[in-house]
Amino acid sequence: MESSVEELEGNKIKLTVEVEASEVDKAVDAAARKLARQVRMPGFRPGKVPRRVLEARMGQGALREEALRDSLPEYYASAVREHEVDVIAAPEIDITEGRDEGDLKFDAVVEVRPVVQVPGYAGLQITLERPEATDEEIDRQIDRLRANAATLEEVSRPAKDGDVLTIDLGMTPSQGEPSNLTDVSYTLGSNEFGVEDLDVQLQGARIGDILKFSASPAEGRTVSFQVLVKAVRTQVLPDVTDEWASQESEFDTVEALRDDLRTRITAVKRLQAGLALRERALAALVDLVTDDAPAPLVEGEVERLLHDLGHRLEAQGATFEQYLQATGQEPQAFLDDLRARAVPQVKADLALRALAEAEDLEVSEEDMDNEIARIAQEVGQSPAQIRRNLVSADQLPAVRSDLRKAKALAWLLEHVDVVDPEGQPIDRADLEPQPAGDSDGPDEDALKEQQA
Repeated sequence: MESSVEELEGNKIKLTVEVEASEVDKAVDAAARKLARQVRMPGFRPGKVPRRVLEARMGQGALREEALRDSLPEYYASAVREHEVDVIAAPEIDITEGRDEGDLKFDAVVEVRPVVQVPGYAGLQITLERPEATDEEIDRQIDRLRANAATLEEVSRPAKDGDVLTIDLGMTPSQGEPSNLTDVSYTLGSNEFGVEDLDVQLQGARIGDILKFSASPAEGRTVSFQVLVKAVRTQVLPDVTDEWASQESEFDTVEALRDDLRTRITAVKRLQAGLALRERALAALVDLVTDDAPAPLVEGEVERLLHDLGHRLEAQGATFEQYLQATGQEPQAFLDDLRARAVPQVKADLALRALAEAEDLEVSEEDMDNEIARIAQEVGQSPAQIRRNLVSADQLPAVRSDLRKAKALAWLLEHVDVVDPEGQPIDRADLEPQPAGDSDGPDEDALKEQQA
């Protein structure tokens, strides 16, 4: 078999493949053996029908057509591997010679992954907040701890956010039975009941006030509310003293507690800064790509996103229909949103490939061995078995490509300029995650939630 490649416009190439008649005849023999196992003819055991008998029964042209249907994909795939063509769509194949007999010749026009340009990638700059705890953030965490030991004191002033009100709450829906709640403790501004108008009405309320209003907490459902304000109490926080610190934490002094909080908050901020560095550097690189994302790659990314979501839903015992209903999305709008998310992902792939090419970043055999060993450990198989599986599935090039893009991303994160909002450089060491320690102080998940 001989083949050649010709570049066309629009990210397409044309593979011209020629196959000698003797090679095609082997494919016809293989097709005859396959059909012999499928057909039943009097006088012949299954699988023993001779080729000449099949040709007489089906016609020589029909048998050759079956052979070409089976073998053309293999001839095409062989030419793709020979020329290392990075195809991204199904080919359009046109048999130009030998459809009925003799040597076979065909053209395959196929779209390939475009090679984009990322001019200016070496001078990218991104802005991050400095991963340092501020006094205000530490004060907020101190106040969270103080709230744990807060007492409530009745006040005569108008109610404001944070006050704890005692109320009687009557609710009469437009459809259904009315209900009444008495002596409800309600924190103003919390929207605990999911009725925003309740917080609005209670702002500035005093003891003895009776409030009447209507709201729609659910679509298509109107509820009439009547609220009696029976008490307004404010939180009285304990003083910040060493005695309080020793009671509410493992530390003997307020200074030691604040130092621990500073360490914890900074650790969380460093973690978040590292994630933001990756996200913003990659986004800045993608902005350099002026080419449109090829439709086949976008659709492929959409399929990947759908596949990932399907796995997550399956693990939760849910379906796509239930997901769409729960999120209030129409199927077409959901797909449009996926495509919008897929475009920058595709451009990021193209941009990282371009950077790797520009910086001549290559993947060594040691890199491949280490990656295969990592996969093997992850799935509980031997590296040799993983390699055989990858070779059998023709996935070694994909693994090499992923490693090369990972090297490109690492290069980008190492070389992008990082500054704070004032334009001052941020030391790379300040972006590396640091352990927050094993103390029994404030919950670190709560710190992450506050910093998010």
